[in-house]
Amino acid sequence: MNLPFALSSMTFLPLIGAVILLFLKKEDARLHRIVATVFAALTFVLSVALFPQFNAGTADMQFVEQANWIPAFNIHYHLGVDGLSFPLVLLTTFLTLISIIASYGIDKRTREYFFWFLMLETGMLGLFVSLDFFLFYVFWEVTLIPMYFLIGVWGGPKREYAAVKFFLFTLFGSVFMLLSLLAIYFASGSVPGSERTFDLVKLTQLASTGQLQLVGTTGMIIFLGLYVAFAIKIPAFPFHTWLPLAHVEAPTGVSVILAGVMLKMGVYGILRVCYPILPEPTRQFLPWLIGIASINVVYGAFCALAQKDMKRMVAYSSVNHMGYCLLGMAAVMGNPNAAHAGLSGAVLQMVNHGIITASLFLLVGVIYDRAHTRDIDAFGGLAGKIPIFAGIMIVQAMASLGLPGLAGFVSEFLSFLGAFGGSFAGHDYKPWVAFSVLGILITAAFLLKLIRLVLMGEANPKWEGKMPDMTPRELVTVLPLLGLTIFLGLDPGFALRLMDTTLAQLIRIVSGQF
Repeated sequence: MNLPFALSSMTFLPLIGAVILLFLKKEDARLHRIVATVFAALTFVLSVALFPQFNAGTADMQFVEQANWIPAFNIHYHLGVDGLSFPLVLLTTFLTLISIIASYGIDKRTREYFFWFLMLETGMLGLFVSLDFFLFYVFWEVTLIPMYFLIGVWGGPKREYAAVKFFLFTLFGSVFMLLSLLAIYFASGSVPGSERTFDLVKLTQLASTGQLQLVGTTGMIIFLGLYVAFAIKIPAFPFHTWLPLAHVEAPTGVSVILAGVMLKMGVYGILRVCYPILPEPTRQFLPWLIGIASINVVYGAFCALAQKDMKRMVAYSSVNHMGYCLLGMAAVMGNPNAAHAGLSGAVLQMVNHGIITASLFLLVGVIYDRAHTRDIDAFGGLAGKIPIFAGIMIVQAMASLGLPGLAGFVSEFLSFLGAFGGSFAGHDYKPWVAFSVLGILITAAFLLKLIRLVLMGEANPKWEGKMPDMTPRELVTVLPLLGLTIFLGLDPGFALRLMDTTLAQLIRIVSGQF
């Protein structure tokens, strides 16, 4: 089945839903939910419809759409997906639908809430399918405004502070991205026979063939500008401080999409822009990246262990788990097998983290909706009161700590395997990998602490008769994530096959063997 303009339709379908919401009566919350759900569901169905046509055997861009946009500056409306972006597109449409269903409890200004949520989906999808750097930047900025309002209007007691902090951190990074993309644009015009371009495919070709050489001090400055923008979004140490507060104050559905998708935009940006277009600065930065990754893993785990608020604990676990992505990415040079294992682990970790952490935020939301507290010490013995909730929570916590047979294990294992076999310019990664293993132990400690204090032991009589088990709507949001956690744990090859060819080509480009 041929789907013309499939990526444009998928990207802007949520925007159409958002516009329709503006014409509905502001008092009709039920209709707002229906419209948002229908358009999110249609977007998800359209993304899934692309799956049978996606050819995992090629690294070329697929479903490509291209048209002149601003000819005076050679800016194009250029869309496409490959093995790096397509899994993230599927993750985005799936988690947005889940998040909207999880947001049915929102009862204040529902029309505006779902308007911003659908706008956010368009921004995220547009970023993952953009093949023009200027268009990429536009969609990057589009995601900023909806998230600011979703936190600042519908968040907790410190919502304004959390929203402003998120906005300022991201805007700070955006300035560096803008300067770097302009530098790349002007540099591309110096290539003989080439005009200035923002086209990511063309820039990758020029860089991989050695025609565009962004090296030395200039290349490193451009790389660092992009890295700061992307690292803030990951978040990589020391740019992580906005994340815990944003998660704690955000509504449950917003926390799901923030952790499940928006953090992946940073890793995706590094892999889509920095690695293929700036291979030499990337190689120079790899010894630093392995150190930053190790700090993320261990520091994030220790911070999570120290938390009493369940949501803040899960938020810091994201700092820890995104460190595994950076760990695998740092292995892109050296042993080819280790490089492929590490990069595959990094991309698979993005997907797995999105699924597992989204479910944990949903489960914390279930408790908070009933008890109006997230204090770990306020509970106990809930396994005997709400066994369905407890069973799902235990499985997803085990997946998060990397239990074999569940999704988190394979991606973490591949990231460590790649990093253990990686080295560059005399820098052996093994000491950093050994240090990072401490993060696994601490992760197990804080997740087992969560299970022990909340689900096990003596029940707190305060919640007697006030803690019903999960409702059908809550199960609808969590059970698909549980199913994917088990499925990808048993058959990780299903996801790895989508990305293998694209990642193999990316490794060749970075290593200079293209």
